[in-house]
Amino acid sequence: MSSFELHPERLATTDEKGKRVYLFPADVRGFFRTWRSRLQFVLIFFFLALPWLRIDGRQALLLDISRREFEFFGLSLRAHNAPLLVFVFAIAGFGLFFLTALWGRVWCGWACPQTVFIDGVYRRIERWIEGPALERKRLAQAPWTLKKLAKRSLKWMAFTLTSLIITHSFLAYFVGTDRLAEMISSSPRENWGSFLFILVSTAVILFDFAWFREQFCIIACPYGRFQSILMDDHSTIVAFDSKRGEPRATPQAKALAKTHNSKLGDCVNCYRCVQVCPVGIDIRRGTQMECIACTACIDACDEVMTKTKKPTGLIRYDSARGLAGKKPNHLRARPLVYLAVVVISAGSLSYALSVMKPVDATVLRAKDAPYELVGDTTVINHFKLELSNQSNEVHALTFEADRSVVEAGLQLITPHRPLVLEKGKVTRADLFVRFPKSLLKNGGLKIALAIEDSSPTQKKKETLKKELTLVGPFN
Repeated sequence: MSSFELHPERLATTDEKGKRVYLFPADVRGFFRTWRSRLQFVLIFFFLALPWLRIDGRQALLLDISRREFEFFGLSLRAHNAPLLVFVFAIAGFGLFFLTALWGRVWCGWACPQTVFIDGVYRRIERWIEGPALERKRLAQAPWTLKKLAKRSLKWMAFTLTSLIITHSFLAYFVGTDRLAEMISSSPRENWGSFLFILVSTAVILFDFAWFREQFCIIACPYGRFQSILMDDHSTIVAFDSKRGEPRATPQAKALAKTHNSKLGDCVNCYRCVQVCPVGIDIRRGTQMECIACTACIDACDEVMTKTKKPTGLIRYDSARGLAGKKPNHLRARPLVYLAVVVISAGSLSYALSVMKPVDATVLRAKDAPYELVGDTTVINHFKLELSNQSNEVHALTFEADRSVVEAGLQLITPHRPLVLEKGKVTRADLFVRFPKSLLKNGGLKIALAIEDSSPTQKKKETLKKELTLVGPFN
């Protein structure tokens, strides 16, 4: 049996005692490797650069949970817009389901941050410092020397620095690059929460990307567990063509073929597909939960087939039906249902955004006494205003009540008239309603509050309607 042959009853990453076996996947070149490297570069670049991108002076993508402020490429959302996130999550979730139903684990192999950073950054650092796969394996098995200590120290210093860059960039999405720059230049004691977040997240990323690696995909990631209910025989997967490849060119198969004058399959049993696999599986054993569809085995096999002057594609993107010589059906019910949910969610989100007013207002009764009696005839109610400017323009607001109650003596009192809202900001103000006690009926009165936007940039005057319930003493 070849030393590369995997045990049939346990993972390649565990030995007979259940201890972890570290993988040293070999380097591979080819069509898919080239395009994956290009995509990884683009994804990493956008991850690092996106927090610094500005649209109309505001961060392009900001998820400031503590301040309940969210920016999405020029669109400003606040806490009261949180229900819109249901549509966002539905688009992301069912979009992933749709991709999986059609193309299997293409997300895992091409765009998952776990794969992108490990394959595109951390393994490159290892290769630069410790050499190719065989040299890294020999170094890991060698006794500790000064040379090994120097290489390992340099590698982990580079890993730590890379993890710090990733976590700081990640934090910028939640606190903003301006606040992040202030935190970096100030003492950790002034920003304990963010400092602890950086400390913990750096440790987690360092543990995962530098050491845990494929174990996360095999043990912790839930996606691999439920892919079986999303995929079927029509889904595109990375697969070995057993009809063409078997029987493999093992010594036993060669002897049997010579005895019976039969032909061997195209698989030369070089185990190159096993050597390059980042999760340590043998793709020739069929679809496996651990497979992340990274296409490394496709490029490795194609390289061997080219050298042996055989057609490429022994391992390829295909479906179970395609391998059986049947045509897969991509317009089947499962992916169409997922796509329908994505389209409906996207349409609902677009509609909600299209009817969203540039200014939103929340009016709440203040926490002090429900009313104040001035003399024997006048009542004052106190309200709190939260005014959100969801546009990129400055707005000036005025407040009006029904003419009938105004003529009867009701007054609206605000600190400024008009109340100016800066673009993309939330302004809080007080609103006092002063009115004659005679307007009350059984201690209460409902009035319509009109919040008018009279900013000069508006083509027409926008009006928000809010209902206020006034309270006072019973007559």
